[in-house]
Amino acid sequence: MTTISMYSASVPVFTRLLKNLDAILDKAVVYADGKKIEHNTLLTARLAPDMLPLTKQVQIATDNAKGCVARLAGVEIPKYEDSETTFAELKARLAKTIAFIESIKPEQINGSEDKDIQMNFGPVKFEFKGLQYLLHFANFNVFFHVTTAYDILRHNGLDIGKRDFIGG
Repeated sequence: MTTISMYSASVPVFTRLLKNLDAILDKAVVYADGKKIEHNTLLTARLAPDMLPLTKQVQIATDNAKGCVARLAGVEIPKYEDSETTFAELKARLAKTIAFIESIKPEQINGSEDKDIQMNFGPVKFEFKGLQYLLHFANFNVFFHVTTAYDILRHNGLDIGKRDFIGG
């Protein structure tokens, strides 16, 4: 029987998603420049009036990836200012997030299935065990926000497809 580790269900998955998102942002820059579209038009684009814009989707995706890995490893979560306003700044955020999560070793995360994870969102408190947190909260959030960033750019005419999202 093959088993999957907490590490293999987190770090490599998040790394691949964020690297693919980085490549998609590269394509967005080329597309915008080629079509003479102001970068800010894409950076502030959203799918619906009550949804967050592209910039915020990237910020939240990285926050969830680094937060999950840090919580499972028992290390401090890197804090970012959420001040990105350009594609270059978003790519830098992705790069530092990828570097952080790749710095975490398997032995720091493996065995965290039953670790108590507690998170507060304003007055709302969430309590999880490590496995539940990874599989039913963090993974869903990272995938949701990377997918939404992809969808915003696709909706605005960027010629990307499933292969861009999944990667090579």
